[in-house]
Amino acid sequence: QAQLVESGGGLVQAGGSLTLSCAASGRTISNYAMGWFRQAIGKEREIVAAISRGGSMLYYEDSVKGRFTISRDNAKNTVYLRMNSLTPEDTAVYYCAATLESGTRAIVRGTVNYWGRGTQVTVSS
Repeated sequence: QAQLVESGGGLVQAGGSLTLSCAASGRTISNYAMGWFRQAIGKEREIVAAISRGGSMLYYEDSVKGRFTISRDNAKNTVYLRMNSLTPEDTAVYYCAATLESGTRAIVRGTVNYWGRGTQVTVSS
């Protein structure tokens, strides 16, 4: 059983930046595609970004393209989400996810083997 623990969330002003981290234990993430999802109040959980097992394939939801960067350090068993130019519309709970696949197709569709508990990101205007 894998445990995913997110950190790095918080309150930031519009235009600011945050970097989220997702530390895994119990499993090596090198076998998993990894992703970040978010869920705002009153909305469904949505995929934000995903990265393939080897890091060569990336996916970004349209609204975050050019602002967010997903990366992974398999040696540290950690995945990151760098978020720049944040807007109030980015306010949500952000969840780390892991899917046992090499690419990103399944995780982007929401097929997830493990979820983190989430970290709150609040962007003030």
